Amino acid sequence: MASNSDFVQYIADQCSRAGDIVVKKMFGDYGIYCNGKIFGLICDDRFYLNPTEAVRPLLRVIDMRPPYDGAKDYFYIADVDDRDYLSQLVAETCLALPEPKEKKRKH
Repeated sequence: MASNSDFVQYIADQCSRAGDIVVKKMFGDYGIYCNGKIFGLICDDRFYLNPTEAVRPLLRVIDMRPPYDGAKDYFYIADVDDRDYLSQLVAETCLALPEPKEKKRKH
C-alpha cells in the first residue's frame, strides 16, 4: 500500500520549520529530505525518522520499527500533528547526519 499524497504533503508541511523540505518518490513510497539530507521515510501513511542518538532523548515515545519488510529499524513517529515537535526532531536529526556525498559526474 502506497502513501496518500495528501498525507505526504502534510508531513512535509509539518517539518517545514527545520529547513528546505523535499519529498522524493522511491520504491513506491517516499524519502523525505531537509536541506539535501535524507532524514526519513513515509511508507504506508506512516512517518519514520532516521534513528540518531541525538534525537532519542527528544522523543516523546521511542517506537522502533522497520518502515518496510527487510529494512532496518527507524523511529516511528505517530504524533505528526505538532509542527514544532516534528521540526525540532528533523532539525536535530539532520545535524547528526553526515553531509550528503558529492555525486560524481559522468563523462
